[in-house]
Amino acid sequence: MGRELFIVSRDRADLYRYLTQTFAGAENVEIIWDRRAGDRRIQTEAASTDRRRAERRARRTVEADLKAVGYAFLALDD
Repeated sequence: MGRELFIVSRDRADLYRYLTQTFAGAENVEIIWDRRAGDRRIQTEAASTDRRRAERRARRTVEADLKAVGYAFLALDD
């Protein structure tokens, strides 16, 4: 059975409490706070070349879900 992850927005303590109580007995479910505080790099000049091959936060729906409903749900493969 795969793991299931709920990422809860920092400003939704009520939702975090609800989810932790609801899934208290589920071994494959984890509820965590969104730890991101924004982009860490503040650029004053344009970088010469971007060495990353892809965006680090590839799951754009996570950010959209956090803003829209206060949490994002991910089903993770083990």
